[in-house]
This record gives sequence, C-alpha cells and structure tokens, in this order.
Amino acid sequence: MTKTWDDFLLPYEQTVLEIKAKFLALKKQFERSQKHVPIEFVVGRVKPVDSIVEKMRRRKINRERLAIDMEDIAGVRIICQFVDDIYQIVKLIRKRKDMHIIDERDYILNKKPSGYRSYHIVVEYPVQMLEGQKTILAEIQIRTLAMNFWATIEHSLNYKYQGEFPEVLENRLQRAAEAAFQLDKEMTAIREEIQEAQSLFSYKRGHTKE
Repeated sequence: MTKTWDDFLLPYEQTVLEIKAKFLALKKQFERSQKHVPIEFVVGRVKPVDSIVEKMRRRKINRERLAIDMEDIAGVRIICQFVDDIYQIVKLIRKRKDMHIIDERDYILNKKPSGYRSYHIVVEYPVQMLEGQKTILAEIQIRTLAMNFWATIEHSLNYKYQGEFPEVLENRLQRAAEAAFQLDKEMTAIREEIQEAQSLFSYKRGHTKE
C-alpha cells in the first residue's frame, strides 16, 4: 500500500460520519412525524488498523485489493427496539438513492451457529474527497437492543479466547442468544402496550417542561 494508513482510512472516516448523520436525521424525521421511531440509536466506527491487518492475514487479502475485498472497514450500527423495526429500516435503505446495496445477509432468520443475530447490509457509498468522488464499501448492521447486548458481550469474550471458546462457555452463549431472541419476541407481542406507554410518557414529559 503506497498510502499511509491515515490517508487510506480518511474516506472511510468521512463515510461513517455521513451515513451516521443521515440515519440520525431519519430518526428525527420519525420523531417529528409523531410516528413510532424505529431507530433507537446509531453508532459507527472505522476498523482499527491492527484489526484490518489481522483480517487481511486470516482471509489472505492482498493489500492492493483491500478496498474491494474487505467490506466492513467502515461500519455503522443501527439499534432498534423491535425485530419488525429492523425490517422497516431495511426497506428504507433499499429505497435510498444515496447508497447502493451490493449484499444483504439476514442473520435473524438464519442465525449463525454461535447464536449471533443481526441484519447486515453492505453498500457502496459515494464520498466526496478533495481529489474527487470515491466509492467506499460500508457495512450497516441493524439489531435490536437485546441482539446488540449479546453481540457486544460475545465480541469482548472473543478477544479473550480468540474465537476458541471453552465448550461450557460456548453453550452458555448460545443459550443466552436464544434467551435474548425470546425477549425480542415477547416485546413484539406486547408492542402496542409498550408504544402507548412510551407515547404517554413523552407527552407528560413534554408538558412538564412547559
């Protein structure tokens, strides 16, 4: 790679900032429309250099093809309350003209063996740089709060065990993943009650400030 890592990652940083801003703006539109807000919060990151290098080694990715073969250098995560919200966001992304979907992976209907659930979308995003437009690959992950909690814990443990979990821990993680999904199903079942309570709380809070 002829560029320094800082130079190489700059358009990825810009991509994450812009995609995050767009989904936060979408969240605000839902709030102002007085409709249910499917987005709880949005976070993003650019993959650290050591993680990029490790993945290049593990996946045997050539440096010259890094921008093509590694799809998650730029990552944005959208967290939702309900599973249905995830699919609503997916439909909205499919309609957007400012990013082009090149891959979708539904790990909710088709969970990973570890128990991991999430919806992944890889997009091509045109970012404007000083030297002109550059198309960047970015991965958008959409999860519920429960899925995100499990995935965050599993990711932390993965650093400790380098993906080689003891069998007892692996079994516990799988059971925890299933428990998290059952929680999502229960919350969906009482969704109307939850939304009514949240609307009432927001209404009262707004009038208290006046």
